[in-house]
Amino acid sequence: MAFREQFWRRPQSLWLRKAMFQIHLWTGIAIGVYVIAISVSGSALFFRSKILEAAPGRQIVAGSGRLLGKEELRAAALRAYPGYVVGNIWLGSIPGQEVEIWLARGNRQTKRIFDPYTGKDLGESVPYSLQAITWLLDLHVNLSAGPKGRIVNGAFAILLTLLVITGAVIWWPGVMNWRRSLGVNPRAGWKRLNWELHSAIGFWSFAFLFMWALTGVYLVFPTPFHNTIQRFLPLDYYRIVASGPPALSAEPILPVADEGSRPIRKRRRPVFHYSAGDKIIRAFYALHFGNFAGLGTRVVWALFGLTPVLLFLTGAVMWWNRVLSREARRLRRGVETVRAMHGATA
Repeated sequence: MAFREQFWRRPQSLWLRKAMFQIHLWTGIAIGVYVIAISVSGSALFFRSKILEAAPGRQIVAGSGRLLGKEELRAAALRAYPGYVVGNIWLGSIPGQEVEIWLARGNRQTKRIFDPYTGKDLGESVPYSLQAITWLLDLHVNLSAGPKGRIVNGAFAILLTLLVITGAVIWWPGVMNWRRSLGVNPRAGWKRLNWELHSAIGFWSFAFLFMWALTGVYLVFPTPFHNTIQRFLPLDYYRIVASGPPALSAEPILPVADEGSRPIRKRRRPVFHYSAGDKIIRAFYALHFGNFAGLGTRVVWALFGLTPVLLFLTGAVMWWNRVLSREARRLRRGVETVRAMHGATA
């Protein structure tokens, strides 16, 4: 039987499929923790803009009497944080508004808000929700390891692309059985049900996973993509910005300051003519971040963003059933044989 005919009808016996199964298995094991971290953090970040919008700004403190001056606020901050040095003091533009003070000791920096009447420490200037989003952003972009972590992230994205492609190849069960692989049989045994779940989830989420993996590679290593696209289509903006604009900033996220409380920098985006090649690259960003439509699109993106977690869990169960449990049984039989031999010679 020719290779094409065998793949079409009985792919399970092909050596290429067996090889891809091993690649898929061990690649999934190798990057399993990465897949979970990048999936959960990415799904949360789809709602980043909503969380930023809901973050509280500078509040008016209920109080009366004389407002403290800068030197008095500085002294209050140093009493609350001995050993620190006061950097900036941001007074509110409205009387009675919270005062933000930045303090530093060595390499450690803290940003706090203080009562403008009493000098009492009122807590973090950056809400914990924004701190959590900042941490998730740094994890998703840099794996919490700076520029080197971003390079590692790109390498893992390449492995994830390989994982998705091999998964698509080994999913194909043959022309007679492919429809059954689109769903699950709830009455099947738990091992069969776990396999069907893995197969069905992989099929229905393939387009999303391949898109995220491929665009994830682009966001770390954009130059090869630019060079390839430029061979066929012109680039205007992305020829000027050779490495492309940063996908996401992992700098700390701060709440929007009230007018007059601190300098506000407004970004003015230059107007560019986007060529056909530029539009393809812009589509990479839009698809990866799901920011080309409304909240409904982000919800769908977030739900599909969690499917790799389910794929890893069901794949780990299959690995246990096919490999680890078999090895455990063989090891147990070997131990029992050795014990029996020692018992016979005793």
